[in-house]
Amino acid sequence: MMELKTDTSIDAMYEAGQVVGRALTAVRQAAGVGVSLLELDEVARAVLRDAGASSPFLGYRPSFAPTPFPAVICASVNEAIVHGIPTGYRLRDGDLVSIDCGAELGGWAGDSAISFVVGERRAADVRLIETAERALAAAIEAAVVGNRTGDIAHAIGRVCRDGGYGIPQGFGGHGVGRRMHEDPDVPNEGRPGRGFPLRHGMVIAIEPMLIGSGRDGYHEAADGWTLRTNDGSRAAHVEHTVAITENGPRVLTERTTWTHVEPTP
Repeated sequence: MMELKTDTSIDAMYEAGQVVGRALTAVRQAAGVGVSLLELDEVARAVLRDAGASSPFLGYRPSFAPTPFPAVICASVNEAIVHGIPTGYRLRDGDLVSIDCGAELGGWAGDSAISFVVGERRAADVRLIETAERALAAAIEAAVVGNRTGDIAHAIGRVCRDGGYGIPQGFGGHGVGRRMHEDPDVPNEGRPGRGFPLRHGMVIAIEPMLIGSGRDGYHEAADGWTLRTNDGSRAAHVEHTVAITENGPRVLTERTTWTHVEPTP
């Protein structure tokens, strides 16, 4: 069941979203060649702790999962699309990394994701990430009162397909509120004018996921969480939590601009 949020509630969700934004910014700044995914998880934990926030990821166990999720970020590297579990893996030069993070503060949740390359960037990876970000921007532009979830899905799908990229079917965005995952579903591909009507007070997570090869195939890894591309091609994932308002879409998980500095070995 979908809950429409009051303007006051949306303001409170913005505070939760800002914690997520700070956590992602801190993780991006800490990421570098030789840094482990577990170390990045510790960076995000510190931001949440300092803000008095908790993680909706930690201990989360949906019906498909064999075990509760053990971290506060999802860390997906190269051919991993989403839901990667942070491990002791140390980042290598040229790795494409997607970090997804959530926060709960004052009873409200926020959810956001970024993708970036560590070290030397390949042109193909830069284009993949930039296309994912353009898809997100197009979807946010479509997130207005009077449109439908299909208009958001169509905006994402059009940008992704025009760029020659694949889309993992069955995964996409969702409502956000008291819980990280609420109604409605927000697909990453669809027909305009279809789906759930967008109304003032709806809050949704919009999250394009792109597969670099242009194929849609993916599979679940042995950990029961990570989704990986079937052909080993790289993937990107970006996300914002967005409120639908009469004044237009309001991004609740805005991030500060980061200046990345490689850590000292």
